[in-house]
Amino acid sequence: MVKRVVKKNGDEIFPLGIGAMRLPTKNNSIDRESAQEFIFYAIENGVNYIDTAYAYHGGESESFLGDILSLTGEDGVKYRDKIKLSTKLPSWMVRSREDMDAFLNEQLRKLQTDFIDYYYVHSVDLSTILRLKDLGLYEFLKKAKADGKIRNIGFSYHGSPHEFNTLIDEFPWDMVLVQYNYLDVNAQAGIRGIQYAYENDIAVFVMEPLKGGLLAGELPQEVSSLFNEVDSNKSSVDWALSWVFNQKEITCVLSGMGSLEQMKENMAIAERVEIGSLSDDEINVLDNVQGIFNSMMKINCTGCGYCLPCPRGVNIPDCFNVYNEKYLFNKKAFGVLPHAMVNYYMVVGGITNKQASAGLCNHCGRCKRLCPQSLDIPNELDRVKSEFELFGFNYQIKFVKNIAMPSINKISKVFDFFKHF
Repeated sequence: MVKRVVKKNGDEIFPLGIGAMRLPTKNNSIDRESAQEFIFYAIENGVNYIDTAYAYHGGESESFLGDILSLTGEDGVKYRDKIKLSTKLPSWMVRSREDMDAFLNEQLRKLQTDFIDYYYVHSVDLSTILRLKDLGLYEFLKKAKADGKIRNIGFSYHGSPHEFNTLIDEFPWDMVLVQYNYLDVNAQAGIRGIQYAYENDIAVFVMEPLKGGLLAGELPQEVSSLFNEVDSNKSSVDWALSWVFNQKEITCVLSGMGSLEQMKENMAIAERVEIGSLSDDEINVLDNVQGIFNSMMKINCTGCGYCLPCPRGVNIPDCFNVYNEKYLFNKKAFGVLPHAMVNYYMVVGGITNKQASAGLCNHCGRCKRLCPQSLDIPNELDRVKSEFELFGFNYQIKFVKNIAMPSINKISKVFDFFKHF
């Protein structure tokens, strides 16, 4: 395997890192057994970078990692000593210089470690950095580094392209964390910002390489056809990750993997794809695919979840995901009904769990202020509502949940009974 070097400190990083924002869950909490299994597998097979944040999994991610990384492997070495660990200062929660120290000390305690290898100022744009600068951010970072509590300093970015280079020049950063995939070439930091960071010897870590899962699994027919013409054996995940791994500017790609199978697939891709290894045909087809997706996408949501929890209980990412699905994937459920419509009813309509549909929105605006993509979420939710919540929507949900589904379950049990004869 070929590791990539952080220029400023010489750290050798495996090209694939673990993003601990989308760990497997059970009963609305981290599925500790499943998550531990694939994290330990990854570490034992070469992955050496894990990224988390104060807010991930409702604050549970850091504590979970602290618990499992304090354990010792069969070789007698603690898992914490085998990896580089990153977490983030929750910028939106900081109101004073004292807050910065309080958050860092709490994170060190939760992660059960004496230091953070890579510490980011979380989800910032230029105005956020300048606000924190006035509160003493740079002094805090320098002191924390001098005290040995953090070893490398960076920021994760969700601002506009024209501000990124200014931010890079603001402080002697060691690394940045940016959203980047073959659909977001010019969004946020974009390729120009990434190149600027690279030219300044700043390590570039990438999040959302699969655009919140949108680039994984089944793709629109037009896209699949183009990919298959070049290589029919490559999965959609392979195409997306290969595109990022291929670029020399990228140090490490963080993937929110939810199972051992996903981990193994992603690791195999990371081990195979070296810098500059994609063919001209592969690069050209990815360029063409970008154009197809851009013409079909309706709402540019990555599913990061920063807009949650919604005071009204709306599952905003899932609402947008289903909406995009309708236009990106022309699929039918049961061979008849639009798959997106069925998915909407099941996922956010309230049939399989608590209702979290777009129609619950009351335009309070909280989500709009929190969105890294600067989406006008309330108005976009209105679009989703008009698309899926047709006349009598709530009555339809009640009928399906309270009458139709119980009847279907009874019929299914009858069929299951006769299968034994």
